Amino acid sequence: MAKGIMIIVEQRNLQIRKVSLELLSQARKIADATGEPVVAVVLGQGIDGLAATVTASGADKVILIDDAKLAEYTTGAYTSVLNKLIRKEEPQAVLIGNTAVGKDLAPRLAQRLGVGLASDCTGMEADSNSFLTFKRPIYAGKAFAHLTSNVRPIMATIRPNTFPVAAPDAARQAEVVKEAAEIDAADLVAILKEVAIAASKRPELTEANIIVSGGRGMKGPENYNILEDLADVVGAAVGASRAAVDSGWKEHKFQVGQTGKTVAPTLYIACGISGAIQHLAGMGSSKFIVAINKDPEANIFNVADYGIVGDLFEVVPLLTEEFKKLVNE
Repeated sequence: MAKGIMIIVEQRNLQIRKVSLELLSQARKIADATGEPVVAVVLGQGIDGLAATVTASGADKVILIDDAKLAEYTTGAYTSVLNKLIRKEEPQAVLIGNTAVGKDLAPRLAQRLGVGLASDCTGMEADSNSFLTFKRPIYAGKAFAHLTSNVRPIMATIRPNTFPVAAPDAARQAEVVKEAAEIDAADLVAILKEVAIAASKRPELTEANIIVSGGRGMKGPENYNILEDLADVVGAAVGASRAAVDSGWKEHKFQVGQTGKTVAPTLYIACGISGAIQHLAGMGSSKFIVAINKDPEANIFNVADYGIVGDLFEVVPLLTEEFKKLVNE
């Protein structure tokens, strides 16, 4: 009989991604209410040291699958291993962060398991009838769908920054199990040769608590330094609208929107962004939105919590100086 909430924990360079800690925290709340255990699965190489962090974050059971073939994420190897493990463990639900890895892995796993997938969810609660119910934005964020499933396991990907991370409990104990990596040869059709990582002191866009984004109003790539100055003061990531990316001012990896990255930070500062529906679809779930635009009729003000009508080249440097004073106090 299906039992437990399984979290596929994503780690990079032996650092657990924040979204996985969010999932563990929320799963712990639901588990405490329903009596179901939380099972955390960690794949990689040399991952023994991560068991303590996962346990303190809410897991009742930690499954470690340590193998050189899993040191870096590859679709075939991870799908092969997790397909077998999920069939063996028979969890009620399988949850994955809606990251680049999660968006690649989850649908393949769902297909192998013959179940549906609730993708890019921004809410998850216990449900007395179907165990879990999920909320996800539809129609570019204009409405929300509430999804349930009577098929096991229930599968979902959850948008980063959806849930708060609970304080770790160092006294928590969990069963730690090591499983062998059973990888079918047919799934190793692609072999990862090298990973190129661009070093940056700023947080990753999809996991940042604060994002400063620029649009067409930036007028050129040379002006993004004023956003970067502000971002460095407040510990933010820097984003861009599609118009800025299409103009060649920023690389696509910085694009926020329907054809870029979907983000949900605590604070989103939109500078010189008009507020096209495609952009709003990517950042509309932000908890607080501040818009800076010299056009008082700009659509971005319709979704902003706070709006500043003014020239961003005057307003942003002033904000930077004020934040510096607060940081130095």
